[in-house]
Amino acid sequence: MNLKGFIAARSIRAGLLASAATMLVGFAGWAVSPAQAADPIKIGITTELATIPGKAIANGAELAADQINAAGGIDGRQIQLVIEDDHLSSTDAVSSFQRMVKEDHVVAVVGTFVSEVGLALEPWSARLHEPYLITGAAANQLSQFVHKDYARNKYIFHAYLPAAFLAQAVCDASHDILVNQFHMKTAVILSEDAAWTQPLDAGYQGCLPKAGLTVEKEIRFSPDTTDFTPIYQQLASLNPNVIIAGWAHVGVQPTVQWNTQHVPIALAGINAQAGSSQFWQATNGGTEGVITGNVAAPGVAITPKTLPFSDAYQKKFGYSPAYSAYTTYDAMYMLKDAIERAKSTNALPLVAALEKTDMVGTQGRLEFLGQSSQFTHALRYGPGYVTGVAIQWQSGQQKTIWPLNLANAKAEFPSFVKLPKMAAN
Repeated sequence: MNLKGFIAARSIRAGLLASAATMLVGFAGWAVSPAQAADPIKIGITTELATIPGKAIANGAELAADQINAAGGIDGRQIQLVIEDDHLSSTDAVSSFQRMVKEDHVVAVVGTFVSEVGLALEPWSARLHEPYLITGAAANQLSQFVHKDYARNKYIFHAYLPAAFLAQAVCDASHDILVNQFHMKTAVILSEDAAWTQPLDAGYQGCLPKAGLTVEKEIRFSPDTTDFTPIYQQLASLNPNVIIAGWAHVGVQPTVQWNTQHVPIALAGINAQAGSSQFWQATNGGTEGVITGNVAAPGVAITPKTLPFSDAYQKKFGYSPAYSAYTTYDAMYMLKDAIERAKSTNALPLVAALEKTDMVGTQGRLEFLGQSSQFTHALRYGPGYVTGVAIQWQSGQQKTIWPLNLANAKAEFPSFVKLPKMAAN
């Protein structure tokens, strides 16, 4: 059954319910099968619909719900999504979270790619005893919040990688590609000033030198910045081999200006918006040569589920999925699996079942870390689990360049990027 048939505007909900009640009275003598009589399982989606990562959350949830419903639902019950736009506002997000729990009676809430919003929602998840799966925000504090008071906060699951793990993935890719293949030696960290980049930059500072890149400088800028010319002029004076980025709220402006100003420094790290093919259009091709970390990528079979998902997503929405679409799609199937194993949608059995998650998703093998980890209820990172990929935009296409065993292309850079002499020869 198509998901769109389930999502009703709040403004007409009362009228629809009244009409339905009248019809039920009129047809009270009709027999109804158990499957028809079963109430839908409501799942709340909180996101920001006007951004690439935010829209990807809603899209990933919608595609998963469509597929699950078409296959018979969860134990015969259909999924009904309640999608709320948080407008990048913690206040709006809290209000909609409370509304979804108290009025819509959702069994769980999924979403959020902004760490500040996730951090604002976590206490409400604990107070309302509502399972909450965070699928796009990356701040270390999200899962550390669970670790600090597990008994109270156990309802929260960080169904994505903490910034510390993302930084390690960037360093691992940088070692294999930038250092080993292109002999790069120096880097500058350039990150938006946000909750998720504080631990990300700390992670970069710790692991980039171990990967073979000396950090010349760390620069943090306001997400409201529109002119990056002074920043790029400052970077050019330092003459590093590569910019290691931490961008999610921003992405278009610094990427376009890097390209149009022919900044002679390779651009890598995490440029979260660059994970979707929408970004090529948004930058008018300015993302050519940009390297970014992602959880998965089109055209690369990380697991048997990766390509079917990315192909179905492309077919349904007309563009490739951003990172948060993969994570949200996987989270929806984690919920399905947990509800079926728990044989319940009640919070405590559902939490206990989610903690025992061990399944293959689009990103890899999915398992949550336990209470002993400082990142309690975050996804496990490492070989055999989720490690992510590094993609590079080449001639308008996303090519996977790392890990090397999954790569479908070799890294290459625009002519205006100055490479170390050994790499250029």
